[in-house]
This record gives sequence, C-alpha cells and structure tokens, in this order.
Amino acid sequence: MSLLFSFLLSFLTWLSTFAQPTDAPAWIKQVGAKTTPAVKTTFPVAKYKAVGDGKTLNTKAIQEAIDAAAKKGGVVTFAPGQYVTGSLFLKKGVTLQLDKGVTLLGSQDLKDYPEIQTRVAGIEMKWPAALLNVLDQDNVAITGQGTVDGQGKVFWDSYWALRKQYEAKGLRWIVDYDAKRPRTLLVSNASNVTLKGITLQRSGFWTVHILYSKNVTADGLTIRNNIGGHGPSTDGIDIDSSSYVLVQNCDIDCNDDNFCLKAGRDWDGLRVNRPTEYVVIRDCVAGAGAGLLTCGSETSGGIRHVFAHNLKAKGTSAGLRIKSALTRGGTVEDIAFEDVEMDGVGSAVAIEMNWNPSYSYSELPAGYTQETLPAHWKAMLMKVEPERGLPHYRNVRVARLKVQNAKAGIRAAGLENSILENFTFEDLAIAAAKAGSISYAKDWTLKNVNIKAADQAALEVQNSKDIKQ
Repeated sequence: MSLLFSFLLSFLTWLSTFAQPTDAPAWIKQVGAKTTPAVKTTFPVAKYKAVGDGKTLNTKAIQEAIDAAAKKGGVVTFAPGQYVTGSLFLKKGVTLQLDKGVTLLGSQDLKDYPEIQTRVAGIEMKWPAALLNVLDQDNVAITGQGTVDGQGKVFWDSYWALRKQYEAKGLRWIVDYDAKRPRTLLVSNASNVTLKGITLQRSGFWTVHILYSKNVTADGLTIRNNIGGHGPSTDGIDIDSSSYVLVQNCDIDCNDDNFCLKAGRDWDGLRVNRPTEYVVIRDCVAGAGAGLLTCGSETSGGIRHVFAHNLKAKGTSAGLRIKSALTRGGTVEDIAFEDVEMDGVGSAVAIEMNWNPSYSYSELPAGYTQETLPAHWKAMLMKVEPERGLPHYRNVRVARLKVQNAKAGIRAAGLENSILENFTFEDLAIAAAKAGSISYAKDWTLKNVNIKAADQAALEVQNSKDIKQ
C-alpha cells in the first residue's frame, strides 16, 4: 500500500503542474528549467578530505569534488554534518546534493568570498561572491533537504556600524554598496538551473539572487533570516533582469522583500536596459518581510509579464508592492496578482513612485572630490534626465484577495506626469483599519471590491479619471 500511495502522490504532484488557472497566460508553460543534470555518479566530499565538524574550513575540498564531478557530470554528496566553507562555484552538469542532516555553514571571514564582477542592488560593481555560485553555467542543480546557513550576523553588525557612520555624513544612499556582505546563493548569466528543497537561513545579504539568467526553477525552498536577529536587506528571492523563471512551493520569512522582481537602478540600470519578464510565482507563503510580491524599486530595465497566484502572507508590510523612484525609469506592466490570502499585513496593495528618498537619491556632500571617488560611487551619482527617470506602471490585475487585520486596503499613488494606467481590481474582500487612497490614476476597474474599514471611511480617490466602480 505504501508503494501505491507514494506512486499516487507523485502522479498527483506531476499532474498538478499542468493544472493552471483559467486566466493563466499562454507563456506560462515556458517558464522554469528545461533540463536537469542527468549523470548520477556520486562524488562524496569526504573523498576530497572535507570534514563536517562545524570548525574546519572546507572550501578547497568541496570545490575539488565539484570540479571532479564537472568533468563528466555527477552528484556531489555529503555525509551528515556541518561543513564550514567560503564561496563555492557550481559547474555544468553538476548536482550539489544536500541531504537531511547536512548543513553548509558560511564562513564569517569576508576573505573567504573572492570579489567578482556582478550587480548589487541595481548597480554593476565588484562585490564578494556568494556562498553558492552558479556563474555562466547551464544545467546545474542544488537539491535536497539540507540547510545552507549564511551565519550572517557578523555581516549585519558591520552594516549597522557603517550605516551609523555614513548617515552622520549624509551618505545613507551609498552605505548598502560599501558594506560588502555575501549573498547566500547567486545564479548569474546561467540557464536551466534547478534549486529544490533546501533551507537557507541567516543570509548576510540577499538570500537567492537570480541575475541575468534564463529558465530557472526555485521549488520548495525554505528561507529563514530572522534567526538570532533581523538581518538588514535579507531579501528572500530576488529575480533580477532575468526571464522564464518559475518560483513555487517556497516559504520565506525575512527582513526585507520576500519575493522580489528587479531590473536595475538609475543611470546604470538604464544603461544595461535589461528587463525581468515571464515570471511565475505560485503556491508560496511569506511571513515577516517588506512585501509578499514586490516589483522594484530597481525598475530601470522594466518588469513585465508576471503571473503570481495562490499565495499567502502573514505579517508582511505589504501584499503586492510596486515601488520605484524618480531617477529609476522603466515600465512595470502586465502584472497579475491573484488568489491571495493575507493576515496582519500593512497594506494589501501598496503602489508608489517616490519610494524611500533617503535611500533612493544620491547626492555628494561637501568635502569629497569627484575624481577620487570609487567607480560605484560615480555610477550612483550619474544624473538621469527627469523625463527618462520617470517610472511608469500600467496593465496590472489584482483578483480574488482575502485580507484580514490589515492596516490599509489599497494605497496607490501615481504622479501628475506618470499616471497609473489600466488597473483592474476584482473580487477583493479586505478588512483593514483604513480603506486607503488612490491618486493620479486612469482607466481603473473596481469590480466587487469590498473594503471594510474600522474607521468606516471609504476608499479616497483623488486626481483620477475613468475609475469604474
């Protein structure tokens, strides 16, 4: 009976991948990894003298196992234990298998993360490599029920110390770029990458960063970054100027955006001009964090063709958040956010174009010489023409939301010269302290939208036209 039950469960799981909502876009079938490593020859890291004692630095030994597996393809395996390591670099045809009882512990010494050319928070620059890296590769997998622990508190503490110094100097805008902290898992300029089952925790910076990549699957990841503190900017999964990405069955509790789409920042992002597009996020859960689904604030290359459905949030600052700044530019469009349950969130929907000015705008204080600045400072200070810096949001659909204990229902603010165009809200049941407000909007449809506000005030609409209710 157990074998029959196991077969039926596997069959139903497989069958469910074909069951899509009736309004799902046609391109949904194209997302995710199309291949996975086929060779099952194992390469135990113990053979290369890795020791799972929670003390020994194993970077060299584990990398040797990866390199050996890469020659003909294969699976890198670990005996149960705790393996301290610096940056590891996965290669084509390799599966990194982290079984239950296996923990990779990120080194707390920044020297164990060699600097690489990458993009960080929308700016291309030199930055420490991640703990796990898939760079310029195809057909790679990281799987299992094990844990990747970034041991990030030492990096959180260094960030807060530097931020205190920088804020006193008027340098809030650059501290995130000067406080170098390793990400936990970076997929960059890669294709057909599968991330499945693992738990990632205590990331030094962003947890999973999918950058300049195509056909990536993140399935069944658990992310916990509020263990032993609240790590700053410990985003869950960031999809950055990438396409055909599938995120499903993930559970994230972090201290910033949970599931986040990005496409470059300001002058540098406009220079690269590469969108994030064709992304499916489904069957996921968010706990603490800044947004269940966030688009931005790095919008310069554009974010489009996003289908997010069957999601749950408890305690996030927002459900759907779209944010940018007046120097970002880019267009956010064709976004669907459907079949979502929320409890105890800040705003069910939060839309803004002038987000967090102290972080978003770069201004060099007196006493600095332009010629002696680091390259990433200069990139941040490059001016963007006002018209080019305006972000634009259009063609957004929000449907079938059930929200309780929210602070606000809908907070949506466009600009006089950048109107929020063609938004559809349908079948919303929201219980909140305040209904919220809409400003500078055009061609909106609100159908069967029921917001029960504790203050009994109605949804406020200003400077808008063609709002159909």
